[in-house]
Amino acid sequence: MTTEGNERNRPRSNRFSAAHVVGRITGVLHRVTRSRTVKWGSLLFGVLSFALVFGTASKTMYGIEHGGNLLAYWHIALAWVAASALGTTFLGSVLYLRYRGRFWSRLAHSAGELGFLFATVTLVLGSAWGKVIWNSWWEWTDVRLVTFLIVWFIYAGYLVVSSSTDPETGDRYAAVYGVIGFVTVPISYASTRLWTPTFHETTIGNPQVSANIEPTTLLVTVVAATFLYVYLLGLRIQVHEVEDRIRGLDRSRR
Repeated sequence: MTTEGNERNRPRSNRFSAAHVVGRITGVLHRVTRSRTVKWGSLLFGVLSFALVFGTASKTMYGIEHGGNLLAYWHIALAWVAASALGTTFLGSVLYLRYRGRFWSRLAHSAGELGFLFATVTLVLGSAWGKVIWNSWWEWTDVRLVTFLIVWFIYAGYLVVSSSTDPETGDRYAAVYGVIGFVTVPISYASTRLWTPTFHETTIGNPQVSANIEPTTLLVTVVAATFLYVYLLGLRIQVHEVEDRIRGLDRSRR
């Protein structure tokens, strides 16, 4: 009798433990995205980034001296943050499909919006920088450019799916899209290793890379962009929460 009772209680205990862990993670994410540290970190590291880029960073890259080369620091940092945001969309979508928590849907959609925004700015800055070092705004023969553009289109589609479906029933479709679409992100970032690049060189683990990028300035800029992303993510989640309350009030009045 005791053994049978323990076996019956075991699944319930496991479900409680999983729900407890997910609840704790949700609480931590709420505190992080609404923390004053994130807000002030965005400001301080942002100012420091501008000071280092315009004050100490070299304007010479790939053997070309031009002020437009300074765009590389924000281009790389925003590309990193765009990938992180789309990774957050993937994670939020997976957790929503598993636990159906409304918070995970808000997290996935908010990160998807910011990821699309940062990817757009990455493409714009990269195009301007490419004009300086390659004398071309765009090159269809470069695998990194083409695959990143595919990522941009994929997540434009994610936003369309998310905005065109009912929030009460359509979040599942957006979550499935967010999980499947994420496969394009690692492919884009590994493209210079999977195929022969035309212009983009493999920078990580490549001692022969010819772009003279100062690591300290780049690191500070990446940290600044990360703080900015987390801060904007918290704001967007709060907007989603307000929208849900408004919809709830509308339903209660009907």
